[in-house]
Amino acid sequence: MTVLPDDEFSLAAEFPEATHEQWQRLVAGVLRKSGKEVSGSAAEDALSTTVEDGLTTRPLYTALDSAPDPGFPGFAPFVRGGRAEGNTVGGWDVRQRHGAVSDGAVLADLENGVTSLWLLVGESGVPVSSLPRVLDGVYLDLAPVVLDAGPETESAAQELLALYEKRGVAAGDVRGNLGADPLGHEARTGKVSGFAPVAELARRCAAEYPGLRALTVDALPYHEAGGSAAQELGCSLATGVAYLRELTAAGVPVELASGQLEFRYAATADQFLTIAKLRAARRLWARVAEVCGAPGAQLQHAVTSPVMMSRRDPWVNLLRTTVATLAAGVGGADAVTVLPFDDALGVPDAFARRIARNTSTILVEESHLARVIDPAGGSWYVERLTDELAHAGWEFFQQIERSGGQAAALRSGRVGEDLAKTWAARSAKLAKRREPVTGVSEFPHLAERLVERAPAPAPPSGGLPRVRRDEAYETLRARSDAHLAATGSRPRIFLATLGPAAAHTARATFASNLFQAGGIEPVTGEPTAEAFRAAGATEVCLCSSDALYEEQAEAAAEVLRSAGARHVFLAGRPGQYTDVDAYVFAGCDAVDVLSTTLDRMGVS
Repeated sequence: MTVLPDDEFSLAAEFPEATHEQWQRLVAGVLRKSGKEVSGSAAEDALSTTVEDGLTTRPLYTALDSAPDPGFPGFAPFVRGGRAEGNTVGGWDVRQRHGAVSDGAVLADLENGVTSLWLLVGESGVPVSSLPRVLDGVYLDLAPVVLDAGPETESAAQELLALYEKRGVAAGDVRGNLGADPLGHEARTGKVSGFAPVAELARRCAAEYPGLRALTVDALPYHEAGGSAAQELGCSLATGVAYLRELTAAGVPVELASGQLEFRYAATADQFLTIAKLRAARRLWARVAEVCGAPGAQLQHAVTSPVMMSRRDPWVNLLRTTVATLAAGVGGADAVTVLPFDDALGVPDAFARRIARNTSTILVEESHLARVIDPAGGSWYVERLTDELAHAGWEFFQQIERSGGQAAALRSGRVGEDLAKTWAARSAKLAKRREPVTGVSEFPHLAERLVERAPAPAPPSGGLPRVRRDEAYETLRARSDAHLAATGSRPRIFLATLGPAAAHTARATFASNLFQAGGIEPVTGEPTAEAFRAAGATEVCLCSSDALYEEQAEAAAEVLRSAGARHVFLAGRPGQYTDVDAYVFAGCDAVDVLSTTLDRMGVS
């Protein structure tokens, strides 16, 4: 066997070299068949997608799509990871969140893969006085504890530190975070908190507990208010800078102050955006730390997004959180919290918590996701997206700073207004199903048995709103549920199919999905008076091909109208058909269509 030298062996040696221009011509040829006359870079632009923050993702990235040198893992600007070894030694920290804690839940998690605890303390979670009971049996020198206590941070921190002392845990073995986040609490509640107790906690941690941090920079309030990735980054930077100013003003050296911060970000099912966001966050904070004279890596805690969790068909949340966790791991998060699939419904049960913790275990142990440091590094797409997102996040950060800083921007309403604009634009996409929500706006299951959970304590409120992608459709489905409970049946619509199955199946399927998203039960049949009356519906949607609409739509609409149809839809682009009242099509405002339809049906 002859072995060729490396410089003589190429997998593509027998193929002619392809150029970018050739690819563009091929794209233009395909688009021309669909009626779009474009050429050159315009062909590529036609396949590009505009995402949030004005960023555009292109269909093809090459070595020409340059980005700044990301450096090496563990070295500034830390784009490729905060530690040289990444998560290769044991994977990321699997951090489970607990609010309303049931007996044995904490120990069950720690015995089955969880490596640290995130405890909600106070009105929305565990009473401060119950911390010793909740942590009974926990080896506090092995399991880091992260508090989230809002206005009770000081008392909760004192209780936890006293517990460490009582249990004989050496100060050098204490790990975790006391969770002080006055600006995050203000964003949640609108209530201003003093910083003096926080500064005292930071001084004590820096002096006595080298592995314990005092402050959390939580970006979730901005994400949950509808903010974009860049807005989340900008708010987190502004908050971190505000805390550095407060701590240094209180006499804490800047290098120690920087070491007291941990940053919390949302991980969504948009995996590449999440990967880029975490990489960009480290790069941006490295720049802040460099300017402040305290160079160091950002410690990151990623949480699967509450905004993306649906209440209907919650099992789909298992898929969403898996993708989000993968993105968080690939993005280099130090700790990852997977919210249970039933988190939006109340207190998660033991099965849901088990699946949540096993999500990380499978990705680390079976998929070997942590064996590679920065697996996305070197991807032209990811590197370019990271750079563009870093610039967008820095721009938003600068806007906040020009407004007087994070506290001033919150109190003036500037942050809330910016987030509301972003959410309004995204809501329009959700309403038009340009951003589908599987199991809710797409492929809903009307006959599903609703998952019930014990109600969870009300989360902090009074500040920025909390939004969910499913909220508009959830309102529609709740109206349908109430109608079912009151009358024994759901509101119905008759899908009148014209012609053979090949002609009507596509649009009948489209219409069926659309109306079920609003809790309206579709009944399919031929466009006859008998079939319509048997359906028990008051409204009709004609479904067929454009060619058959030309031949049969007007006659079918007349027959159904005479049989008692009060409103006639046609599935397809708007046309000039007699007796057709409205049209449903891809890109129509589904929420508006469904809401007005339920109004006409008398479904309150």
